[in-house]
Amino acid sequence: MASIRNIKPEDNPIIASIIRGCLEEFNANKCGTVYYDESTDHLYELFQTANSTYFIAEENGKILGGGGIFPSKGLPDDTCELVKMYLLPEARGTGLGAMIINKSIDFAKQLGYKRIYLESMPELKKAISVYEKFGFEYIYEPIGETGHHGCNVWMTKNI
Repeated sequence: MASIRNIKPEDNPIIASIIRGCLEEFNANKCGTVYYDESTDHLYELFQTANSTYFIAEENGKILGGGGIFPSKGLPDDTCELVKMYLLPEARGTGLGAMIINKSIDFAKQLGYKRIYLESMPELKKAISVYEKFGFEYIYEPIGETGHHGCNVWMTKNI
């Protein structure tokens, strides 16, 4: 049975590989995305930032993916970002992504956030449809300063 836990330092190379592999799979490994972010190789350290968390999905000791909440630069005080939400192909459609999103939303609510923002790309159609099912709505321009100019789908959800 799969479980969700907080990221550990030793997870860094595995989750970075999963993130980059997913972007390659969907031909979304372009400039201006997390594919080229140096922080992708150091997620444990990044998520030591106050008011952030990163969840790892794991089954029988195998990391299947992850996702989390981050107070990205330039966002309004009441808004956080759902970030780095990626799963291996065998973990998709199993409910693990929903578990991570639900835990992320709960975390954001506990911290007093009122809205969650996310950025994606048209290549990630399946992920976008999941976000729609969770009540994320399209907005017409990015907010904050994520540095991910390669993303051109922006969504928010009031929580």
